[in-house]
Amino acid sequence: MSIKAIAAKIFAHYIHNKTQKWANNPVETQQKVFESLIKEAAQTQFGKDHDFSSIKTHADFVQKVPIRDYEGLKSYVDLVVKGKENVLWKGKPLYFAKTSGTTSGAKYIPLTKESMPFHIQAARNAILSYIHETGKADFVSGKMIFLQGSPILEEKNGVKLGRLSGIVAHFVPKYLQKNRMPSWETNCIEDWETKVNAIVEETINENMSVISGIPSWVQMYFEKLSAKANKPVGEIFKNFNLFIYGGVNYEPYRAKFENLIGRKVDSIELFPASEGFFAYQDSQKEKGMLLLLNSGIFYEFIKADEFFNENPKRYTIGEVEIGVNYVLIISTNAGLWAYNIGDTIQFTSLKPYRVIVSGRIKHYISAFGEHVIGKEVEAALQEAMEGTDIRVNEFTVAPQITPKEGLPYHEWFIEFDSEVSEESNNLEDFALKIDAAMRKQNVYYDDLIVGNVLRTLVITKVPKNGFQEYMKSIGKLGGQNKLPRLSNDRKIADFFTNSQL
Repeated sequence: MSIKAIAAKIFAHYIHNKTQKWANNPVETQQKVFESLIKEAAQTQFGKDHDFSSIKTHADFVQKVPIRDYEGLKSYVDLVVKGKENVLWKGKPLYFAKTSGTTSGAKYIPLTKESMPFHIQAARNAILSYIHETGKADFVSGKMIFLQGSPILEEKNGVKLGRLSGIVAHFVPKYLQKNRMPSWETNCIEDWETKVNAIVEETINENMSVISGIPSWVQMYFEKLSAKANKPVGEIFKNFNLFIYGGVNYEPYRAKFENLIGRKVDSIELFPASEGFFAYQDSQKEKGMLLLLNSGIFYEFIKADEFFNENPKRYTIGEVEIGVNYVLIISTNAGLWAYNIGDTIQFTSLKPYRVIVSGRIKHYISAFGEHVIGKEVEAALQEAMEGTDIRVNEFTVAPQITPKEGLPYHEWFIEFDSEVSEESNNLEDFALKIDAAMRKQNVYYDDLIVGNVLRTLVITKVPKNGFQEYMKSIGKLGGQNKLPRLSNDRKIADFFTNSQL
């Protein structure tokens, strides 16, 4: 074992003990975060507008600070972007993480000197938790890659801005810089397909031990690698044994990845966003990710089925239950207050608090009152694939409200693995398997099928690389961009039904 690996194991033990202290005192930890946030922001414009000086309890906070999304906070963010200080948080932010908005164009999420370190520490601690639990540390001596956005930053009124992953690239610790790939020059390539091709050339002869990124884009990298070398990724990189991912559920990709790699590898799930780093997988044995309660973020939770009520109850960490679908609300040391990031989560454990991401509050299907969420379609697809040779590259689901004939239905647009799609011509059987699994997942959906409001779902095959073409058509190919699993309309569906793919 190398000196670097030995040092990593010692450091992992130290961080584990620190984590246990706050994880074992969750309510007290969150109360301290809450009090600190209110105190630090009391003299900001937002703090004065919302009478922070009189806020003593969570009930006070609920009364004075309503739930907002980016649109609701935009008037304050616009002032920060123009260069004004002490608006949402003390002083000016260090960076803006620029993300794509749906109704407001580009979104500028502030990153402050208080919030930025937690983005870096959380990613580091996820790996250290893995080392502490498994005892595996040799991978730290190999090469590591993170498929990310360009680190080239712009500047707006004295504040640098770019994609979060590009900003984070500037904070890679010195002890990892020699191990990190791709090169800075390759990382700066903007065109995603050109960039992936360059990464393949750079890495194909290296000792890669850790690979990280959003599964859909790592899959593209693996396919290009395998095609170039004419062998599985696991044979190209004999010491590759750890895949780190975030952004989407890995399970629909797992079988495809194991086929591309040629063997199983360990994985670590992360829950990062521009607004904060919320959770990471701290155990290979337990389900869910450890919710980071000591990272400058105060959490509130609203039951998803109550979210659109006039005044839904806002729960704190000590009030949540296992298995309930909650909308995640955050207040942070970057100046986001009672902010709805759009994600829904469920708790899998309360000792410690672990979560899974169940979907997006805006990404669901309820065209007929079925309330179908992302977690349900992913689980149904996974169950339907069990015991079959069918592998799925990518998929999305949309309602078909006005079919040419018969009852309405859910239309599943699926890009199958090319080897399977040619052999698998009986899609109706596969559709019935998914449908049966969906009916077990969602009682409302089952009722609609039984009541002849909906017919069983229909699968529409998407040609190979069809979803990449869709993402390219909307300018979101690669990086940290993710395909919605569910839509309540047919914007994505229309691309495939109207295109000449």
